[in-house]
Amino acid sequence: MSGRSEPAASVGQRVNLGITRLGQANGAAGAPAQNGARSGAPTSTMVASVQNGARPERIATDFSAARSHYRVSVEEYVRFLVDGFLIVRGLVGPAEVQELLDHTEDLMYGRVDVPGLEPPPPGASVGEIERRYLRIHMLHQHLELHERYLLHPRILDVLEALIGPDVMAMQTMLFFKPPGGVGQGYHQDSYYIPTYPDTLCGAWLALERADEENGCVWFTGGTQHEPIYPSADRLTQNHANLALTPVEHVSHTDTAVNTLSRIAARYPGREVPAIAEPGDVVFFAGHILHRSHTNRSPDRFRRAFVSHYANARSFTMWGGPDRQRQTNDRQILARGWTHLPFGQPRFGTPCAANAPPPNAAQRGDEPMPMALMADGDEMQAAAQHPQRNDPALMREHESAGGR
Repeated sequence: MSGRSEPAASVGQRVNLGITRLGQANGAAGAPAQNGARSGAPTSTMVASVQNGARPERIATDFSAARSHYRVSVEEYVRFLVDGFLIVRGLVGPAEVQELLDHTEDLMYGRVDVPGLEPPPPGASVGEIERRYLRIHMLHQHLELHERYLLHPRILDVLEALIGPDVMAMQTMLFFKPPGGVGQGYHQDSYYIPTYPDTLCGAWLALERADEENGCVWFTGGTQHEPIYPSADRLTQNHANLALTPVEHVSHTDTAVNTLSRIAARYPGREVPAIAEPGDVVFFAGHILHRSHTNRSPDRFRRAFVSHYANARSFTMWGGPDRQRQTNDRQILARGWTHLPFGQPRFGTPCAANAPPPNAAQRGDEPMPMALMADGDEMQAAAQHPQRNDPALMREHESAGGR
């Protein structure tokens, strides 16, 4: 039964804020921050209490009904299925990108009050300050700004076409990746965030140019059709009745250690860099193998705001303390409707969760109209009409004595 739940992170609830500091290599970007550090992913996890927050009077994003909607073309839809990822150029505007860039500066310099994020120590140099963090998980549970970009309407426009129409918002990550920032080896995001059926999709918003020098993401086309390869402790997490050989050291940057590299090797010449400009958004399927390399630029960051979503009618246990119960009530209903529980946005960002519910037929509480090949209780046979078929084929059929 569908139902509205409390905000995804209620006041006073304690949640874990996953923070990866520079130099902590081989962490898993798609990992659930609530579950803390995992084997092979040495992250520093800090516990923080959710704080009250309010939306500023002026924001860069237009949430009004008169806003500019993005309509996905058939070519884009097909490209997403064929390539496993899709880059939508300029989806997010320059003012919005600047708002997020300014915010990353505030975080680095300790101008934003987030319990668990310590300000830089006194006397720290600019270089030391700017190299403190590689990425931070789940800040939408703490800061209105992150919730707002998780539920960005134009990003949701695209997701509505790719995995919708019903969409739930699940995770946010803010990447800093300063010069020298490490990459992440081959991985599949649905390994970290399983949904049933598997409908996971990532949205990677570039805040500055991402290229081969500063450690952009690389995707191996075709691998979106591969299953999710499990580690020994997750043999039945994503698939049933499928003979899969366990993989080891997922997300490790060393291809000799990370055995997912053997899967990627089956697709020679298919790995491509996702070169992105500020405001571009890279959408990618949960199965596609992807990785990134160390930022080799002497002076450029590779900042990005990354979110994960799934169809709102998919069941998930991700984000819970033990992955033993459904956690759909912790995920925000971003678009459409669902028969499953869902969470509310903590800071009231406009989305489907806090909008008037659709009518009963749209919710699924009543059967939708169906077209049947029958009249009442009787099946009917339709006479053949040559004019409704290919004339050449019909003439061939008739000349052969077909009846």
